[in-house]
Amino acid sequence: MKARLFLSALTALMIFPGVSQAKDASKQSTVHLGADVPTAEQVKEGLYPDQMCEELKQTGFKCMGFKPALNFSLPATRFALGSSELSDALRVQLDVFATVLKERSATGPEIRIVGHADASGTEEVNNALSRQRAQAVKSYLIAQGVQPKLLVVHGDGARRLADPANPLGSVNRRVEIGRMGIQ
Repeated sequence: MKARLFLSALTALMIFPGVSQAKDASKQSTVHLGADVPTAEQVKEGLYPDQMCEELKQTGFKCMGFKPALNFSLPATRFALGSSELSDALRVQLDVFATVLKERSATGPEIRIVGHADASGTEEVNNALSRQRAQAVKSYLIAQGVQPKLLVVHGDGARRLADPANPLGSVNRRVEIGRMGIQ
């Protein structure tokens, strides 16, 4: 048991293989999943690294620190222009998040779902559309058994483009999922 927890902790300290990782404005690392579907263990370790540290302490290991919680960017979603409809690819990714999140108490740390838009619309339209995208993800997760009070939605419009060199690119029409209040 201790060996499994130790190996899991080592995995938690590693960067997700096959995906890009960048720092965003909130100083929280963002994992860009692309079309990859993470495992439940990767999502759990990404959203709740502090829990992994506590589990190590309970088994007698010293926790010498842990990586910060991650934001997950789901650009595989690439919403259709002007749409908040969830793609099949996004639903598959969200099913993994739901598996992890439905084990969490509604009194635990909140999960922030941030919707994004490309720069093709007005600021007002992009803000509303990005919020609709985040709300569509929240509704889907709730339908999968996640506690509604655990999820907070936010629309970021076109303020943080995933590809600033291509402001109209579909990769900018995405959602991000991460812990609130973690720096």
